Amino acid sequence: MKIIKKLLKYVAIFILVLISYVLIMLSLPLISVNNGITENQKEIPIYILTNGVHTDIVLPLKNEHEDWSNQLKFEHTIAKDTTHNYVALGWGDKGFYLETPTWADLKVSTALKAASGLSSSAMHVTFYKTMNENASCKKLLISPENYTKLISFINESFQSKSGEFQKIETNAVYGKNDVFYEANGSYSLFYTCNSWSNQALKAANQKAALWTVTDSGIFRHYP
Repeated sequence: MKIIKKLLKYVAIFILVLISYVLIMLSLPLISVNNGITENQKEIPIYILTNGVHTDIVLPLKNEHEDWSNQLKFEHTIAKDTTHNYVALGWGDKGFYLETPTWADLKVSTALKAASGLSSSAMHVTFYKTMNENASCKKLLISPENYTKLISFINESFQSKSGEFQKIETNAVYGKNDVFYEANGSYSLFYTCNSWSNQALKAANQKAALWTVTDSGIFRHYP
């Protein structure tokens, strides 16, 4: 009888925690931050890109403020195409990125490690020649000052050694123009790939959710 009572107690606690998480997940993304910030010289284009689940921050590959090709190298991709103009950056769980090409490939062990924050992370980098605005791709113009802040946030997300970003040697790329690099931080139920993108927008003083784990939590602020 004592065992049953203990079991019921743990089940009740689990259900309470789950309900609390869902309520937080639904409510906090509704709260917008950085709405009233005024920018001068809003001239640098950046994009927020989603595939319906995961968001990337897309930046010009080269401008007077940053030349990403010094660290994010074309030769690291299969195509080795040097004619791209934009780079999309996404942070996420390394196990998801490298071991889960489709949802059908998802392992319980990978999901549990990711949810608990015990696994390592990776940066997924994709090169694009053009960007097309649509419901899944929002364009923003930001100031040089805020772009510099965004650069700093992104640079701090990469692991580096002797000043070089650390490429992950893997065949688990998504196409001919993408590559993975080692990243700092841990993925969890409370900090996902979309949380990272949301934090990137906050760092650049752009509109963002107070907190979100979903792409919709970001895009609701960019109708």
